Amino acid sequence: MTKAIAFSEYGTPEVLRLSEVTAPEPGPGQVRIRVRAASVNPLDLKIRSGLMAGAIPAHFPVVPGLDAAGVVDAVGEGADAAVGDEVLGATAGGGYSEYALLEQPVAKPAALSWEVAASLVTVGRTAFRVLAQLGVRQGQTLLVHGAGGSVGIIAAQLAVTRGITVIATVGEHDIERVTALGATAVRYGDGWVQRVRTAAPQGVDFVLDASGAGVLADSVALTGDSARVITIADPSAAQHGVRFSAGSTDGAAQTEDALPQLVELAADGRLTLPVWRTYPLEEAATAHADLEAHRNRGKAVLLP
Repeated sequence: MTKAIAFSEYGTPEVLRLSEVTAPEPGPGQVRIRVRAASVNPLDLKIRSGLMAGAIPAHFPVVPGLDAAGVVDAVGEGADAAVGDEVLGATAGGGYSEYALLEQPVAKPAALSWEVAASLVTVGRTAFRVLAQLGVRQGQTLLVHGAGGSVGIIAAQLAVTRGITVIATVGEHDIERVTALGATAVRYGDGWVQRVRTAAPQGVDFVLDASGAGVLADSVALTGDSARVITIADPSAAQHGVRFSAGSTDGAAQTEDALPQLVELAADGRLTLPVWRTYPLEEAATAHADLEAHRNRGKAVLLP
């Protein structure tokens, strides 16, 4: 038996409880890790609350957690890792646990902290995917809404490394931080369209909305084509003719090699992902409450 956070009904963060569960056994291609860090993602909150029940039905009890990093302690047939390896990856069966299974583990470089390693997976792949779906290229201009958040800040940095001019709408507190990463940051809120036009007199070629802040109509007007706008956060996308990108299988071909590339960039210091706060495993409910209240300024990570 091992300790894990589980929930047996949908609800508020209080349904998350420290539990005793059977340690999982790795199947073909999988490894089991002793978890050193597990990322808390917004999707975890939606699954726990029941908002995703139609798309991701629960089989209670549920151990949440999409991403984790740790040390391999058991290996399934055909897995590309060995006992003792330090790895990160997407979980199979939940990462809020002392032990978790990983699908397609990626080696963790020594230069990468456990917290960042666990945090890169879902948000990094999402950023990688939406840039591929937009088709933005070197020399073009990309507007990123919500660039202070985890997906937005990775997308902005990836675009900068590819020679793309990035304009980023962020909160006042994030302007200096995002500017330091190579983007031109402007304050979101009333008047953002004019501020973007001033920052990008050459015009905007593509828009990534990671904010869900009701910016789609003006974003389409800026680019002149709804096909040049994509959102991961605004459910009204179809009303504006805009693509809503969601899920690991949406554009999977574009992200097949994403995680190794993201890991290399992060280990080399060319990609920064801020970790806002770490929590012991038993405080998972507090982490969920903090994210729901939008207190975080970066990733929240559990440390079993």
